[in-house]
Amino acid sequence: QVQLVESGGGLVQAGESLTLSCAASPGLASGGLAIINTMDWYRQAPGKQRELVAGIVRRSSGDDAHIEEIVRGRFTVSRDNVKNMVYLQMNKLKPDDTGTYICTGNVWTPSRGSNDYWGQGTQVTVSS
Repeated sequence: QVQLVESGGGLVQAGESLTLSCAASPGLASGGLAIINTMDWYRQAPGKQRELVAGIVRRSSGDDAHIEEIVRGRFTVSRDNVKNMVYLQMNKLKPDDTGTYICTGNVWTPSRGSNDYWGQGTQVTVSS
């Protein structure tokens, strides 16, 4: 069973930056081996629908990153294949960016093949 664990959230002021991390932990059954095929970042604000923020797709020719228009120009997504980590760099944060940020991805392990997983989320609060 793969666990996705987000970290890096917190309380910041408008205009500041945060870097969120999503770690894919494959567990002992997979011998610590995992390959992140895709990883998306969503955010959920109180009273609002969950919305896609950014994502990254593993391709043979190199990773394909996509940033949703709502945060384009301020957020970037990247990954570290050795550490099985995906990062969301958030700059020039606005109060509207407040919410719980959740990573979800398709991860391959030798014991379970490719499956979809969700993290628990990390809270980001941006004060004006």
